[in-house]
Amino acid sequence: MIFKSKANKALDKMEDPRETLDYSYQRQLELLQKVRRGVADVATSRKRVELQINQLEGQANKLENQGRQALSAGREDLAREALNRRNGVNTQIADLRIQYGNLQGEEEKLTLASQRLQTKVDSFRTKKETIKATYTAAEAQTRINEAFSGISEEMGDVGLAIQRAEDKTAQMQARAGAIDELLASGALEDFTGQRDDIQAELDRMGGGSDVELEIAKMKAELGQGPAPKSAIEAGQPGQAGQPAQQQPTQQYQQGEGL
Repeated sequence: MIFKSKANKALDKMEDPRETLDYSYQRQLELLQKVRRGVADVATSRKRVELQINQLEGQANKLENQGRQALSAGREDLAREALNRRNGVNTQIADLRIQYGNLQGEEEKLTLASQRLQTKVDSFRTKKETIKATYTAAEAQTRINEAFSGISEEMGDVGLAIQRAEDKTAQMQARAGAIDELLASGALEDFTGQRDDIQAELDRMGGGSDVELEIAKMKAELGQGPAPKSAIEAGQPGQAGQPAQQQPTQQYQQGEGL
C-alpha cells in the first residue's frame, strides 16, 4: 500500500491532463477504426454469401432445365437425378440465406454501433479541446498569480537571492560602520595614514577639556563656581608668570638710574 500510494502520488504529480485526454482520444479512434474494420469484414462475408447464393440459384435453375430436357427425351431416371441434385442445391441455398440474414443483421448492428461511437468520439474531441483550453488558461493564471504572490519556484528563487543580497549588504554596512567607530575611538589603527601619537594625545586632551569646560559652565550657571576660562586662556600659563620675569629687568633699569 505504501509503494502504491507513493507511486500514485508520483504519477499524479507527473500527469498532464492534456496528454491524458489526447491519449484517451487516440484510443477511442483506434476502437472506432476496429469497429469500422469489423463492419467491413462482415459486409465482405455477407457479399460472399450473396454471391454463393446467386451461383447456387443459377446451378439449381440449370439442373431443373436439365431434368425437363431428360424427361422430354424419355430419360425419367436422368430427370429424377437432376431434380434430386436441384433439391440438394436448394437446401444449400436455404442455409446460405440464413447465414446471409445473420450477417446482414450483424452488419446493421455494427454499423449502428460505429455511428454511435463516431458521435461519441466527436463529442469527446470537442469536450477534450474545451478542457485542454480551460486547463491551459487555468495553468497560465495560476503561474501569473504565483508570480505576483512570490510563491512560484522561479520567483521564490529570485526572492531568496534578493533577501540574501540585502542581508549581505546590511552586514557589510554594519561592519563598515563598526570599523569607522573603532578607528575614530582609537581602538583600531589606520595603517593607511601616518601615525601621529602626539596628535592623538592632543585630541584626547581636547575632548576631555571640552567636557570640563562644559561642567564649569553649568556650575557657573547654578552659582556653584566662577565663570570658566576659555581653552585659549587656560592654555597660556606664561602670561601669568610674565611679571616675575620682568622684575629683574626693572631692577636693572633702576640700578642704572641710580
